[in-house]
Amino acid sequence: MQNLSDYELMLLIKCRQHNALSNLYDRYSSLVYSFAQKAIGDESAAREIVQAVFLRLWTTQSAYDPDKGRFTSWLLTITRNITIDYLRKRRRDGAEVVFFDLEKLKRIPDEVAASPEDNAIRESEKEQLLAAYQHLSEQQIQLIEHFYWQGYSLSELAAIYNQPLGTIKSRLHQTLKVLRRYLASEREE
Repeated sequence: MQNLSDYELMLLIKCRQHNALSNLYDRYSSLVYSFAQKAIGDESAAREIVQAVFLRLWTTQSAYDPDKGRFTSWLLTITRNITIDYLRKRRRDGAEVVFFDLEKLKRIPDEVAASPEDNAIRESEKEQLLAAYQHLSEQQIQLIEHFYWQGYSLSELAAIYNQPLGTIKSRLHQTLKVLRRYLASEREE
């Protein structure tokens, strides 16, 4: 089963094959843990998030589609969403939350057993994202970090910034357009 692709393992998980989930866990639990640990800064919480992520893989009805991107990107999106849910719950409970910062992005490990080519692509993507941040104002960076990394909703951000919801939506939209335009021009070159 170790020779199967991530996609094939996900198909087996849909058929309730415990060994497939165990294999994916062995492959990616350290990546998920590292992401969660660096995003939250709490080992216990990171372990909870790892469990939640792999439970989600076991119970989810949505399927990984290899035509839409790499498995690790899909898995880290799930991890990010669960991490944000965790952060929101802690915020509601009044607990102090340690947040993800841009410098930590540089230290997120690449996928386990990636080929040298995959590692080079991943490093290039990281560099492009960090370079794209140079085209944003401090307020735009803060908005992105609050929304994407810290898990604030748009209405929460409107209250925090004491601005109308429409203004926050517009600023986020404009910020994403700047990032998209920069990243698209980088890929064309």
